Amino acid sequence: MEQIKRFFECLIPVTVCNLKCSYCYVIQRDYRNMKLATMKYSPEQIAQGLTKERLGGVCYFSICGAGETLAQPETFQIAKLLLREGHIVNITTNGTLTNRFHEIVNIDECDRKRLHFSFSLHYLELQRLHLLDRFFENIKLVHEYGCSYMVQLNLCDEYIPFLDEIKQVCLKNVGAYPQIAATRKEGPGIRKIQLHTELSEDEYRKIGNSFDSELFKYTMENFNVKRKEFCYAGERSGTLNLGTGILTKCYADPKGIDIFENISKPIKLNVMGHNCGCAYCLNSSHFMSLGVIDNDDKRTYVSIRDRSDAQWFNDTLKSALSQKLWDSNEKYSSKKMIISNLKQKFKMAFYRTRHKVVILVKWGIRK
Repeated sequence: MEQIKRFFECLIPVTVCNLKCSYCYVIQRDYRNMKLATMKYSPEQIAQGLTKERLGGVCYFSICGAGETLAQPETFQIAKLLLREGHIVNITTNGTLTNRFHEIVNIDECDRKRLHFSFSLHYLELQRLHLLDRFFENIKLVHEYGCSYMVQLNLCDEYIPFLDEIKQVCLKNVGAYPQIAATRKEGPGIRKIQLHTELSEDEYRKIGNSFDSELFKYTMENFNVKRKEFCYAGERSGTLNLGTGILTKCYADPKGIDIFENISKPIKLNVMGHNCGCAYCLNSSHFMSLGVIDNDDKRTYVSIRDRSDAQWFNDTLKSALSQKLWDSNEKYSSKKMIISNLKQKFKMAFYRTRHKVVILVKWGIRK
């Protein structure tokens, strides 16, 4: 398979979800309005704007909703068309919408090998709604269809009495413990990024480490660590809102562009450089593990997610997602780094100043 050229973290702004988890960032921020996303562009238009020719090669798209990703009717059609183009696709899901998983049969068999599912194990909600068996049945279904998968548990205090039970259930059904995601406190009144726990960080780490989760180790290693390296986000990767078509370099980019409005135009790719506005790389286990920053870390996207003994990843995705973006993209000269840094620094200063002016004007009108 061709080397991966770029990674895109894609949002579908659907807030519909059949679960109600206390640690969900959408609920913490009070964004849950239980609505399907209004899609500005059709799946066909989206796929036409994301061809290998326009993007420079094979790309990896990770699709996640603000609610349940598969609640949005267009999700599978978008994935199908991106796979047909030759890309790799991940869908993050709570694993309960069985009818959606049966849509996999409409995807060509060879394309399914490039389809991956991140199953979020929301254990107590699945128990409360009697959906736990359905969750694991759907995992077995996607595996039978030839797709790859992983099982991920958000670590927070409410799960602590059930951790041994969760381990045994996962061993029985998927052959391994779940990978562990560190969970953040978010929402009103939260100024500093914190772990979603009343435990000390050492106690929290100890519990997470009991799952022997490389994903947890990697995430905690990078949690609240300010990145000072030159970052190629914007060229090697981006964050893309599939509802609006707006592409940004990453979460710290103040202004994006609509890349589907005119698909005949090339996409302008500019790097973030040394101008990151985030306290730390908010999704380091995607961006950094894939090689958005040249840090010579040999750990790969697969190595921190797969449970090799349980064969969660098929051979196609093991090969594709063991690559680094720094191997398939240009490394800038010192001169080019300086020029790129200045351009991005000016851009960020301009949009921040404009944002402040808009706020002051609105405040003056209200007065």
